[in-house]
Amino acid sequence: MNEAARSAAYVVDDDESIRALWQWLMQSRGIDVHTFASAADFIAAYRDAGAACLVLDLHLPDMSGLELQQHLRSRSVEIPIVFVTGHGDVPTAVSALKSGAVDFIQKPFDYRLAVQTVEKAIEHDREARVRRARRSEIDARLALLTEREREVLERVVDGGQNKQIAGELGISVKTVEVHRAKVMEKLAATSLADLVQLMLQRNQEGERDTGTS
Repeated sequence: MNEAARSAAYVVDDDESIRALWQWLMQSRGIDVHTFASAADFIAAYRDAGAACLVLDLHLPDMSGLELQQHLRSRSVEIPIVFVTGHGDVPTAVSALKSGAVDFIQKPFDYRLAVQTVEKAIEHDREARVRRARRSEIDARLALLTEREREVLERVVDGGQNKQIAGELGISVKTVEVHRAKVMEKLAATSLADLVQLMLQRNQEGERDTGTS
């Protein structure tokens, strides 16, 4: 099964003809597609099942596209959103981007570019999932450390030498060596460089997912 076949697009638009169009466009690219006439229908049906994208019309009955975006953010649902807008909605779409949407498409849209935008958003989600999984793996290892081992880890990563760390923590150099060995074992690090790289990677992945990089 190829990558496209394992991805999905969720389309929320109250216009039946637009939903049918997106269905055809996505299926022609081997992307699983689910369409909904309202935000409420999407909320009721959506289950996280892998890399995906939400194609969301700004103007919907009952709950608007922006309100759905806020609803999903409040519940930490991290599906990337591509808004579909009219020409007069560009300022609103820009506001949506600032709130976390990955892109927007203006009506009437070029079919080829629209599909590329959705595929790019799905790839964005796939990469984000890999980063989150990697960060969760590192966090699980960090959770195995004792408080003292964490204190030693922080100082080792900052370039502290055993004698210096021992002085700061009020313990013997031998004890620092024992803690360092435990840290290396629990984090599956084979060298100091490996340990530093592991922690840098964790921080960088966290920054990318929060948009602070």
